[in-house]
Amino acid sequence: METKKNISYLAFRDFFSPLGCFSTHQVKIWDEQFDRNNFVRWEKQGKLIRLRQGYYTFPSYKGNGDAPYYFANKIYAPSYVSLQAALSFYGMIPEGVVQITSVTSRKTASFHNPFGEYIYQSVKPQLMFGYSIEKSNLPNTWSMLLASPEKALLDFLYLNPQYKSETDMQELRLDIDFMQEELNVTRLDEYLYRFRSKVLDTRVARLKGVYI
Repeated sequence: METKKNISYLAFRDFFSPLGCFSTHQVKIWDEQFDRNNFVRWEKQGKLIRLRQGYYTFPSYKGNGDAPYYFANKIYAPSYVSLQAALSFYGMIPEGVVQITSVTSRKTASFHNPFGEYIYQSVKPQLMFGYSIEKSNLPNTWSMLLASPEKALLDFLYLNPQYKSETDMQELRLDIDFMQEELNVTRLDEYLYRFRSKVLDTRVARLKGVYI
């Protein structure tokens, strides 16, 4: 009978594939005798994709457009997808994004892997709010933490102080229909109050002057 120590790739994949991505720590908990050389060998064989040091996924997930968002939460936690990535997800900006941008209470970080470039910008722990669990086209056991449109806008303006004039706001090219019909202005104002930033208050007022 095959032991876990000599487990086949297929058996390993069947166990960990439903997770979407996994850490070497999870594998160690699953089997303390697991040969870590398998990670290197299977990655070279194209059977695993390394997302960052200590985190892996399977090549079959490259076809899922929302998988990179899910991985973003997992490989650097706590974090949630926000900023340009969230604005693009909601169709609020015209261009797609190559970077998966997130907000975290940890230090600023970045990672690059076959799913894209992952950027994490740091905020105070008290600003880690305004996101929800989203399923989209992810498998049933997966979910992603995604900023609401209102919080994504505020995070963007807060972390990109170069956007301060009405001209700067126009250059964002936000979708005017979304801004006037779908954006929850009451929620925007409630979230803005929690930032307690007069500078951000001014930027948001200029944003409203252009789009709302």
